[in-house]
Amino acid sequence: MAKAVFHRHQRVYVEPVGTWASIEKVNPVWVKGFDEPVRVTYDCGLGRDFAAEELRPETEGAQPDRENAMSHWRLMRARNKWQTAEESRHHPFPGTYPVVVTDVNDWGGWRVPGAEYERDPNLIEMQARLIASAPALLKLARDLHSHVRHATEADDDLVVLARRADQIRQIVDGDTAAPAPKMQAL
Repeated sequence: MAKAVFHRHQRVYVEPVGTWASIEKVNPVWVKGFDEPVRVTYDCGLGRDFAAEELRPETEGAQPDRENAMSHWRLMRARNKWQTAEESRHHPFPGTYPVVVTDVNDWGGWRVPGAEYERDPNLIEMQARLIASAPALLKLARDLHSHVRHATEADDDLVVLARRADQIRQIVDGDTAAPAPKMQAL
């Protein structure tokens, strides 16, 4: 028999996705003749239900192992179903488009609509490389801040760079709110 481990509105770390979420619904599976559910899954609003083994509760001060969760990010190429390689000769990689995969099972992550890729393939390729490199850049920002913080003497310019790196780290980790987007006049 299964018992619910988490409750509705509880904040949990969803390991397969590598993000924090709140449980929106607890889904017990009942079978006739049993007094308790045989299985309990949790809807976190991420597109599928998760088992309790895939979730970790939020504990005070604990952070998930983000370095390990992001170590699977990679850039892959998917076959372009709308155009052949001959029709897309002007693309950087004719007949394919970039996909950034953030899970070990080759799903989850970032994809681009075909029409958007067709509009500016070089920009989309750069965005894909940037997103796939984001975990390494975040680690670099953390290491820079840590190095400057522990250094006995540091150049003023390096201290400023370390502060900016830590501000970016705080936004990514969710410690502070992201800055408001700048509005452009039309």
